[in-house]
Amino acid sequence: MDPHERARLVALYEDGPDVFEASFAGISPPQLDFRPAADEWTPREIAHHTADSEMTSAIRLRKLLAEESTVIQGYDEAEFARRLHYDRRPIEPSLAAIRAARESSASILIHLDEEDWARQGIHTESGAYGVEKWLEIYAAHCHDHADQVRRARDAFQRRS
Repeated sequence: MDPHERARLVALYEDGPDVFEASFAGISPPQLDFRPAADEWTPREIAHHTADSEMTSAIRLRKLLAEESTVIQGYDEAEFARRLHYDRRPIEPSLAAIRAARESSASILIHLDEEDWARQGIHTESGAYGVEKWLEIYAAHCHDHADQVRRARDAFQRRS
């Protein structure tokens, strides 16, 4: 990945919390808990999933940079949702966690040199996994889930 593409992805990464929070602006309690389809998450569940994923990603970045040949552990998102009560918790702490994880990690990204960007580990579910791959995955993560929240809100409006 060239430095211009990295810079573009880092900017997208930094913008993520604002975009994600905006998708919840003015959301009503019924919208927050609306499930668009049996196999889809509610906006409330999306908020908690995104926070857990972002906090996990922050640790993954640190492991990739600080440990030799690190192993990045996958996790069961559905079990997290069930066991961590995604369906009942308020979203505000999760929105704050997303912002904190992103701001903390972005402050690391701006200091990386070519050797750092080239660091690699192994992901237990997807194999070879490095810092650049991490950035490719997480740069759009908040944006993708913001789109998911907006689609759920639109589906709620269409059924009302």
